[in-house]
Amino acid sequence: MPTTESKKSEAKQDSVKRKEQKQLQKQEKKLGKQQNKQSNNGDKDQRKKRREEKKMNKRPIRRILPIWLKVILVLVLSFVALIIGLVVGYGILGDGNPTEVLNFDTWQHILDIVIGEG
Repeated sequence: MPTTESKKSEAKQDSVKRKEQKQLQKQEKKLGKQQNKQSNNGDKDQRKKRREEKKMNKRPIRRILPIWLKVILVLVLSFVALIIGLVVGYGILGDGNPTEVLNFDTWQHILDIVIGEG
C-alpha cells in the first residue's frame, strides 16, 4: 500500500507538472500573439501600398455640367413642367382655352373665387 509520504511526493510532482504545462501554454500564447502582430503589420503595409497605388492611378472626375448649372436646369425644367400641367389642366380638363391660363386676369379671377370676393 502506498504510504502518505509517497502520496505527498506524487502530489508535489503533479503540481510541478501542472505549473510547467501552464508556463508552456503561456509561452505558446505569447508566440502566437507575436506572430499575429507581425502578420497584421505586413497586411497593413500592403494595404497602405495598394491605397497609394490606387490614388496615383485614379483619374480626376470630369463633370460635363457643373453643379450650379444642374441646379438651374432642374429649376427651369420644373417651371416648364408646371406650365405644361397648367395648360393641360385648364385647357383639356377644364374645357377652357389653353392659352388663357397664362393671362394675369385669369389668375386674378381664380384668386377672387378662392378668397370669396367674387
